Amino acid sequence: MHTGRRTITLVTAASLALGVASCATGPDQPDTVAQEFAAALDTGDSASAAALTTDPAVAEKMISGLFEGLGNDDPTVTVAGTGEGDTFELDVSWNFGEGRDWSYRTIGSATPDGADESDDDDGWRIRWDPALLAPELSQDTSLRYTPTTGTPPTIFDSAGQPLMSEQIVTLVNLDSSADPAVVAPLLATAAPTITAASLAADLEKADGAPVTAVVLRDADLAPIEEQLSATPGVTLAPQPRLLTADRDLSSPVWSGLDEMWHENQAATAGWAVQSVAADGTVRSIAGVAPTEAPDMYTTIDPGLQARAESTLASFDRPAVIVGIDAETGAVRTVAQNAAADREGPVALTGLYPPGSTFKTVTTSAALQAGLAEPDTVLPCPGVATIGDRTIPNDESFDLGEVPLHTAFAHSCNTTMAALAVDMPPTALTDAALQFGLGVDYITPGLVTVTGNVPPMESGAARVEGAIGQGEVTASPFGMALVAASIAGGKTPLPMIVEGQQATADQDVAPAPEGTIAALRTMMRETVTEGTASALSDFPELIGKTGTAEYGGNNGAAGDVSGAHGWFIGAQDNLAFAVFVAGADSSAPAVGAAGQWLGR
Repeated sequence: MHTGRRTITLVTAASLALGVASCATGPDQPDTVAQEFAAALDTGDSASAAALTTDPAVAEKMISGLFEGLGNDDPTVTVAGTGEGDTFELDVSWNFGEGRDWSYRTIGSATPDGADESDDDDGWRIRWDPALLAPELSQDTSLRYTPTTGTPPTIFDSAGQPLMSEQIVTLVNLDSSADPAVVAPLLATAAPTITAASLAADLEKADGAPVTAVVLRDADLAPIEEQLSATPGVTLAPQPRLLTADRDLSSPVWSGLDEMWHENQAATAGWAVQSVAADGTVRSIAGVAPTEAPDMYTTIDPGLQARAESTLASFDRPAVIVGIDAETGAVRTVAQNAAADREGPVALTGLYPPGSTFKTVTTSAALQAGLAEPDTVLPCPGVATIGDRTIPNDESFDLGEVPLHTAFAHSCNTTMAALAVDMPPTALTDAALQFGLGVDYITPGLVTVTGNVPPMESGAARVEGAIGQGEVTASPFGMALVAASIAGGKTPLPMIVEGQQATADQDVAPAPEGTIAALRTMMRETVTEGTASALSDFPELIGKTGTAEYGGNNGAAGDVSGAHGWFIGAQDNLAFAVFVAGADSSAPAVGAAGQWLGR
């Protein structure tokens, strides 16, 4: 309906002479009744329009049916003019969305009320004829509007193999008469978690409404389809859905690709107004044919993705692996286990303290500020009180006086905190942005949050921030970008669909080449001699471990609730981040990285 009703001026004999006036003392007809009829249709008032016809009951049913079939009760209807005798013409137009307009002219006639029934009423009525509403409409046909699409496109992986495609699935719907004890054993063959008790609980919660018990692919449905079809209270409803070719692959990026696929379908969709005969015959009478939506070629590496999912499956706590091409920004892997899935797309948008992996940023800031060089000898005491903060190393290990590169490789909290306390408030913020951390990216097919490193006005805040605690947060995706920035020399623009790179909310120059080269060397030492030495047999691998405390004092000495485990790194241009929630050390993340990389 129009939100504002248009005023229809009824034309009288005094103002306009159109056609034949049938009643010398009354208004011009059939123009007046035609104007009233057009006004009622124009405002979507089927009852008022039908009341002006010679068969109100039938007319109201067909007018309402037309509005329902076209999904639109807001046509624009005007009287084009009157013709010879008692005829008139209507101009009708419908809008089904931008660029989807259907316009036509129909011819009708009117009669003095009672002319067909031998009475003397001076009123006029529209002679009822469905064709007055729209072409091809009759007592035996109906009209409907429908979007139309071309051949469904396919989403491919980086190897050129189908990753996702439109497939037919079947919804198994149960009404209140269904017997859970009969249905559950059938469904359990495809979905083992379904039980009679779970179905009964779902039906009870639905309070008489039908419930969808499960959605089955064809291969799962086939063995039980005949039995389900014969089971009272069970209805099978096929429908198309975009699904992965490999049902075992699961990633939070699928939802973004699904959304992009549907957007492409909508952008290339056509539309049709169809005439549907009583025998079911359908014929298009208006519309525009669809164009073919393009196939989508993603950057997902199927081997890396499958191996990542296999690696994470054994964890009983949320665990994530994100892999990015350090040169192109192509997203190769985004995997998370079932425990992580229950918390949402944490690989892409979950924010956590990054712990000692953030020392890549702290060290970069220190090098750029001239506070130290890789060979500068600095103290690494087991515990240090800096300002009003007391910072311990892991298990209070004490290295004494060591070069910065050694303190980095062995992850000295006390060394990093002492460097950061004298930095300007924005030093860590600016260094993080050079590695993409804190930058917002708009990536077609991918929704991400990198992290947040706010300016730190107090020395205490910088002490905590230096070791990836306090106000510093990062997502696994964000830390993978940090690793990619170091491995590739600058932060790449992320991309998950070939040729469609992200746009960033700000343009940040990369860290100096010398700083990045020094970080690579330190990260290699971390693997060969430091906290990630369990992976020392991996050639050219660079990395940084991290244990990030959460709860309690979040990095200060004292009781804490637990710690997350991190490992970021790069090998052969593949940069990555591994995150294991509540792992209490970096060891599980380091072990997962080794398994994923092919140990």
